[in-house]
Amino acid sequence: MERVLYQKDYYGWLQENARLIREKKFSEIDTENLIEELESMGKSEKRELSSRLTILLMHLLKWQYQAVKRSTSWRNTIAVQRIDVRELLEDSPSLRNEVSDRIETAYEKAKLAAEVETGIEKQNFPAACPFSLEQILDENFLPNE
Repeated sequence: MERVLYQKDYYGWLQENARLIREKKFSEIDTENLIEELESMGKSEKRELSSRLTILLMHLLKWQYQAVKRSTSWRNTIAVQRIDVRELLEDSPSLRNEVSDRIETAYEKAKLAAEVETGIEKQNFPAACPFSLEQILDENFLPNE
């Protein structure tokens, strides 16, 4: 019954399992799918962190390598991404352990995105991320300032 509900009405399945947990009817819970959903939620948080870091790093690169095109929009995007990363880490402090691991991949994606937006070929950006974790998260840091 629960597996069918999970496949046909996800929201209904969520509500039903929440009710079963509240009523402590643990033997009736769709344990298999619930475990999958919980694991998926963790992966989603990691992807969100990576996405925010990618956007942040891309804009830091743009800021550093296209000084003549710097704008309030770029500065605000950097600020917003830092706020979003900070919120993610406040809501899920154990994600802080993931930040350093995610920077390398986020930086590779950021170089590709910066290449598209700036016209600067990605090999002209540093091979490794030129910003420390402290700089990336520091609300007052902007490259070359």
